[in-house]
Amino acid sequence: MNTDFAHPGAIDPGAIEALLQARHGDPFSVLGPHGAGSERVVRTLQPGAQAVEAIDAQGRVLATLAPMADGLFAGAVPGEGRYRLRVRWPTAVQELDDAYAFGAVLAEHDLDLLAQGQHPQVYRQLGAHPHAIDGVGGVRFAVWAPNARRVSVVGDFNHWDGRRHPMRLRLPQGVWELFVPGLLPGARYKYEILGADFVVRQKADPAALAAEAPPATASVVASDAPFPWTDHAWMAERAARQRLDAPLSIYEFHAGSWWRDEQGRSPGWDVLADRLIPYLVGMGFTHLELLPIAEHPFGGSWGYQPLGQYAPTARFGPPEAFARFVDRCHEAGLGVIIDWVPAHFPTDAHGLAHFDGTALYEHADPREGFHQDWNTLIYNLGRNEVSGFLIGGALAWAERFHVDGLRVDAVASMLYRDYSRKHGEWVPNIHGGRENLESIAFLKRFNTVLHQRHPGVLTIAEESTAWPGVTRAPTEGGLGFDYKWNMGWMHDTLQYMSRDPIHRRWHHHEMTFSMVYAYSEHYVLPLSHDEVVHGKRSLLGRMPGDDWQRFANLRAYYGFMWAHPGKKLLFAGAELAQPTEWNHDAQLPWELLDDARHRGVQRLLRDLNRLLVEEPALHAWDGDPRGFRWAIGDDATNSVFAWLRFAEGARPALVVSNLTPTPLYDYRIGVPRDGPWRLAINTDAGDYGGSGVGQGEAPAEPVPVHGQPYSLALTLPPLATMIYLADRT
Repeated sequence: MNTDFAHPGAIDPGAIEALLQARHGDPFSVLGPHGAGSERVVRTLQPGAQAVEAIDAQGRVLATLAPMADGLFAGAVPGEGRYRLRVRWPTAVQELDDAYAFGAVLAEHDLDLLAQGQHPQVYRQLGAHPHAIDGVGGVRFAVWAPNARRVSVVGDFNHWDGRRHPMRLRLPQGVWELFVPGLLPGARYKYEILGADFVVRQKADPAALAAEAPPATASVVASDAPFPWTDHAWMAERAARQRLDAPLSIYEFHAGSWWRDEQGRSPGWDVLADRLIPYLVGMGFTHLELLPIAEHPFGGSWGYQPLGQYAPTARFGPPEAFARFVDRCHEAGLGVIIDWVPAHFPTDAHGLAHFDGTALYEHADPREGFHQDWNTLIYNLGRNEVSGFLIGGALAWAERFHVDGLRVDAVASMLYRDYSRKHGEWVPNIHGGRENLESIAFLKRFNTVLHQRHPGVLTIAEESTAWPGVTRAPTEGGLGFDYKWNMGWMHDTLQYMSRDPIHRRWHHHEMTFSMVYAYSEHYVLPLSHDEVVHGKRSLLGRMPGDDWQRFANLRAYYGFMWAHPGKKLLFAGAELAQPTEWNHDAQLPWELLDDARHRGVQRLLRDLNRLLVEEPALHAWDGDPRGFRWAIGDDATNSVFAWLRFAEGARPALVVSNLTPTPLYDYRIGVPRDGPWRLAINTDAGDYGGSGVGQGEAPAEPVPVHGQPYSLALTLPPLATMIYLADRT
């Protein structure tokens, strides 16, 4: 090592040693140009280089830099203007701009907003972005790692050598940044971090906008070219299409297992769009909901253990392909909801865990920071930067990809500090209680900010407890969600439908109890992926009886659900009456449609969706108690349920379910109008695979019953739900 302090680039030997060992925390204090005019000295670290020259824009040599140590070169470079470097490698000559000749990248006010967790566009600040400074193109990088001793950008462009591109630390915010000239979109990269614990780790970029397809783990520089959206009409109408008085029928699916080609490969977004969108439009669904598509290392998590909160998974193509998918959905009139996971993240070494050598994104105390059910880490939402990082990700999905809603996973696990923990395994809040005050504040702010910046975008909570005010505004003490999954309805009704009809009379309340609390929140009725995995059996598999009865039970249940107050959600495959549990490693069993019984269930759901959209009485007052009235809620002996649905200015609907295999004749039910009542849906119809029992039209007779001035004398088919509509006049 040359330690001659007469050398024009002489520096402290300790600084040289730190650079060579990739542990210098302030590389800009050593590398790049220092001084001015004839006193300007340039230093550059090019490990493995044989020689380095400073050249001007025309390639003329300004100075030959002298070697100071292995790969460290320095020399006086005359002038004030821009210079470049000509690096002579053993097998090549490279000309490049000096990354250390450029100033700070991020503005102070942006750094301050990031530190406060208040930046509205985190994805434009952190991460990797094509950029130009003084006419020089490249990529600017920024990452939050406040406790790191050194952070470098590494990638193919520098042979993954952490000595080559150490970053500048911006204090006090703890953000490391660097502009690397010459880089282009598509470059693979990671951050090499010398942690507070002196351990070197290579980490994927938490704010990367693109990533390699797993099992590879590098981040990818995404293009900054604006996407040519054509969904202007949809965006203008979106808020109205998604109001509480609008019909919502949501098709939940897993992009990797809906359909596969002959080689068993999952399609990319473009091919998926070709098949999925016409299918859903034909089926009458208003929205599709994707299981999480943020980048995740383990496919078997179905996306519920994400690490790339800002990057659509590369399994199905680049980010612009997902944007095309959303654009095409909107052109076809379909809303797009994505599952979003702010509750926890996996422990993979290349991810967020112990990111800068400390518990940065997670809690240090495992009683707060480790999720025992999923062996994952829990976000420290009391930290401004972590809260801002997650909310920034939600905003990015809405802004970059025009998604129409976020269904927030595992909200219950966020609300309670003792969730799935025994006594002594959790830490009380500052008041000694079990409520997670930091998560509550986070959810309120998430909903407030998202709704302010993107009016009309839905937020939906998967919340399985009786937490009050999930869909109440934060200004009124609520969490601020638009909808909550009605897990109680799902649990009770599925339990009832799984019982042998002979026993159902003793459990009548399981089908009626949901109306006791139906208007306490705004609800989505979910029959989701969670109900057809882990030994729970498929929906058809839960139905009792012989084959005919199982199909009849399932059809009756769908009719009951579609006519019940609340928005609808059905997991892919349920419309096929799939007999087996969902398998994420295979496509749906489309061959079932060769069987008339399965086609009948699919046809029923198509007709239910059509009726849901066409008849305001079935959706407009979902959130209004005036929209529902029991006609018969207490006939446990016959396992019959009957109710009326209403909406302002709309004809009423009468819904009747007979959930025994015995037909009932001349069964009288009160209605509010005279004239004919037309049968719109009979789940026992022959077209659906049923027996065809029942009449097509029923005249209202002036026989008062059930508090109504008129009544219908109906034939109730076995194991069936019927929906009658009053005459329009």
